[in-house]
Amino acid sequence: MYLLAYGRIYANHGAMTPGVTSETVDGMSQRKIDRIIEAMRHERYRFRPVRRVHIPKKNGKTRPLGLPTWSDKLVGEVVRLLLEAYYEPTFSGRSHSFRPRRGCHTALREVDHTWTGTSWFIEGDIADCFGSLDHEVLLSILGEKIHDQRFLRLVRNMLTAGYLEDWRWGGTLSGAPQGGVASPILSNIYLHKLDEFVETVLIPEYTRGKRRARNPAYLELQNLVAKAPRRGDRVQARALRQRMVSLPSADPKDPGYRRLRYIRYADDHLLGFTGPKAEAEQIKQRLGQFLRDELKLELSQEKTLITHARTRAARFLGYEITTQHNDTKKTGRYRRVNGQVALRVPRDVIKAKCAPYTDRGKPAKKTALINSSDHAIVATFGTVYRGVVQYYLLAGDVFRLHRLQWVMETSMLKTLAAKHRSSVSKMAAKHKARIDTPNGPRVCFEARIERKNRTPLVARFGGIPLQRQRAAELADREPVRVDYPQKELIARLLADTCETCGSKGNVQVHHVRALADLAHAGWQPSDWTRVMLHRRRKTVVACDICHDRIHSERPARPFTQ
Repeated sequence: MYLLAYGRIYANHGAMTPGVTSETVDGMSQRKIDRIIEAMRHERYRFRPVRRVHIPKKNGKTRPLGLPTWSDKLVGEVVRLLLEAYYEPTFSGRSHSFRPRRGCHTALREVDHTWTGTSWFIEGDIADCFGSLDHEVLLSILGEKIHDQRFLRLVRNMLTAGYLEDWRWGGTLSGAPQGGVASPILSNIYLHKLDEFVETVLIPEYTRGKRRARNPAYLELQNLVAKAPRRGDRVQARALRQRMVSLPSADPKDPGYRRLRYIRYADDHLLGFTGPKAEAEQIKQRLGQFLRDELKLELSQEKTLITHARTRAARFLGYEITTQHNDTKKTGRYRRVNGQVALRVPRDVIKAKCAPYTDRGKPAKKTALINSSDHAIVATFGTVYRGVVQYYLLAGDVFRLHRLQWVMETSMLKTLAAKHRSSVSKMAAKHKARIDTPNGPRVCFEARIERKNRTPLVARFGGIPLQRQRAAELADREPVRVDYPQKELIARLLADTCETCGSKGNVQVHHVRALADLAHAGWQPSDWTRVMLHRRRKTVVACDICHDRIHSERPARPFTQ
């Protein structure tokens, strides 16, 4: 289990980030695992306080982020593996956060495909959810299924370890540390109670009727249209048909028809209700009461809104969600969209994404990138643009991102022009390229780094068709994991052989943040650097003597070949 956990998290960016001690993934060994297991067996393992830092939020406030030590991350991953193996099959299908093969796009696709006819959106947001999880409630929820008291005490110790901020210790009386490895699965277990309440109580109570009753006014016109041709009055029949297309065929106020739908991503949840607003208000009140009484949580009054689906748009996971309505056309083909859910790109998102690349309303160069290479400049702009576009490909109006494309493209070309003291048009002609896409050829901008006997490195900006893709997924998703025992690093560790001197026994793994650090830091050429560069790996398995020698070396002069 610990080798599996190590193989899963050693490549994370935070693995080389220290907590309250200097311990990181560097120096990982089987002996360290054995010591942790021995401490676990005798219940002597103690979690250290997390190092707390604050990261800014969009509203100007900050979010506390907890950074555990490496050993605590490893134990937290083992706890997460155990909890996920048991609880993942029991989670609701309407929960899409922190789960395998699920994410923002799966939640948005479910809303887009199944929420037809929604009249009201109830936007739910829990105030300070991760920081307000009640420890006793969480442990009682775990205790319903888990009867191992030693495991529950371990989870309690993890939750109450506290935090260190400006070298002052603070107690964690509630909540799970954001940044903790096991915090996502614990929050899902906690909020699963909310999913159960909505699915077993609210949805059955506010869902009735197989289909809407027919609209009496529509039926009356339909009968008149059928009788008019028999009397030979074709003009009246044509006029009646034109009136019919302006009326709904079903009764929108049918008291025997109700629908309640629900989706959740982390602490953000959205309910779609077909019925009167008074009942939507009741649903909101009952939801808040359940959270307050059963889970000791509070709905955020600022963010929990009831939105009319046809006239306004709800905000969920960065999208605007609305129900389409069109009865102004004289033909029925435009009325096919009636009642269907539409996903849209918010205008303020486009404005906010354009802001870093503009000055006084016009695209401007990025001074901080002028000294970078052409490849780095194009890659930086291309990565940001590609991420935004791929996230909003589910939107029906993704074409609105043409504005962002133009702003970022002009800013990139101005940055290149400032670097080479040239003009924007010359930079555009130099880097313009044409690529094939599933929607046909597209123009983009490329920068290449040629390499001897190897394929060139290509950075690209643009070339993504701004057309809606109803089955879109984030292309830059996390690669498929290859777990122990197939994990290469685990096999090298279990071989128990130093890769620099060849000695057997007492080995540990030396980690670096990036291979480029070996050259930029000015390391002298040595056996361990050659091994890492030859393998193209950020790790090397070394014995105690070699590992101590690696850490005792200091860059004396820049190394040049």
